[in-house]
Amino acid sequence: MAMTYLDWAATAPLRREAADAVAAACARLASGEWANPSSQHGPGRAARRALEEARASIAAFLAVPADSLVFTSGGTEALALALGGLAAPARAVLATEHAAVREAAPGALVLPVDREGRLVEAALDCLPEGALVAVQAASNETGVLQDLARVAAAVHARGGRLVADCVQSAGKLPLPGGADAVAVSAHKLGGPPGVGALVLRCRDGFSPLQRGGGQEQGRRGGTENLPGILGFAAAVAAFDADVPARARRLQARLEAGVRAAGGRVIGEGAPRLPNISCVHLPGVPAANQLMAMDLAGVAVSQGPACSSGTLRPSAVLAAMGETEAAAESLRVSTGWTTTEADIDRFLSVWTGLAARRRAA
Repeated sequence: MAMTYLDWAATAPLRREAADAVAAACARLASGEWANPSSQHGPGRAARRALEEARASIAAFLAVPADSLVFTSGGTEALALALGGLAAPARAVLATEHAAVREAAPGALVLPVDREGRLVEAALDCLPEGALVAVQAASNETGVLQDLARVAAAVHARGGRLVADCVQSAGKLPLPGGADAVAVSAHKLGGPPGVGALVLRCRDGFSPLQRGGGQEQGRRGGTENLPGILGFAAAVAAFDADVPARARRLQARLEAGVRAAGGRVIGEGAPRLPNISCVHLPGVPAANQLMAMDLAGVAVSQGPACSSGTLRPSAVLAAMGETEAAAESLRVSTGWTTTEADIDRFLSVWTGLAARRRAA
C-alpha cells in the first residue's frame, strides 16, 4: 500500500535536484577535483568557489546579504548559535517555542500566548532592557504566525535583539526584516538534512560557540558541509513559488472535512501558514489516531518529530490553554506533491474515527 505523506513539517522529501547536487559534489570530492574549501591549492580554491556560489544563491532566495549567512548543521544549531553567541543581560522566549529554543535558553523569561497561540502583547512591556528575545515566525505545530515586525519594534525600543526561528516559514513567507538573527533549515525546503544557516545581521557582541579554524568568517568553526550546502542551494533554486497558494486550497479542503466530522482546528482564529493544520478530535487519544492513520497508510504526527516519539501531550497546546486537545490532536502538513486525493484519504480515516467515537 502506497503511503500518503502528510508530515512535511517534520521534513520535506528530498528534491531530485538536491540529491543530484549532493551526488555531483561527492563525486568531485572523491576524484580530487575539489578539496577542503579552506585550502589554498587549486582543488581547495575550486571548492571555495562552489561554496561561495551556493552561499550567494541561498542568500538571494532568502533576500539577505551573502556575507550575513553562516552555514550550520541545521536549524537547531543555528538557534543555539544565536542564543548562545549573542551577548545579552537577559533572555526571553515565547511559551510556544520549539524545544531547540527552550533548551538553548534555560532560565529565560517565558512570554505568554493567548488561546490562539499569539503572543500576549502586554508581555512586551515587561521585557528587561537589552534582552535577547526568541520568537518563532510560525509555529511548527499549529502554523500560527506571530507579528514579528511589532515584536522587533518593542524589543529594539528596549535596546534588545530579536532571534527569529523561521525554519517552518522560510520559502512560504519573507524573512522578518526586523530580526537581528534568523534560523533556517535545508530539509524543510527539500534540501538534505544536516545543513542549515543562521542569518546574522549584527556582528557586535557576538562570539562563536564552535571555535576551530576560523571558517564562516570566524563565526562558526569547522569544515563546511560542502555537499549538503550545494544540495541546499539546488533545493531553493528548484523551489516553486506557487506552493503556498496550492497549500491554502488543500488546507481549506482538509479543515472543512475536519469540522464536518465534529473536529476542531487549533488556532484557526489567528493567521496561519497554509500548509500546517493542528486538528483536534475530542475524546480520541492522539496515539489511537496515529495508529489508525499508520495502519491506513497515512503519515501524520502528533507534533514535532524531535519529541513526538514519546507521544507526550503537546507542550505548545498546553501553553495555549488547550489542555485536553494537547493529548487528542494531530498535525497535518502538506507540500508540493500533496494532492486532493491525499487530503481525502486522511479525511476518510478521520471521519471513521469520529463516527466510532459518536457511536461509543
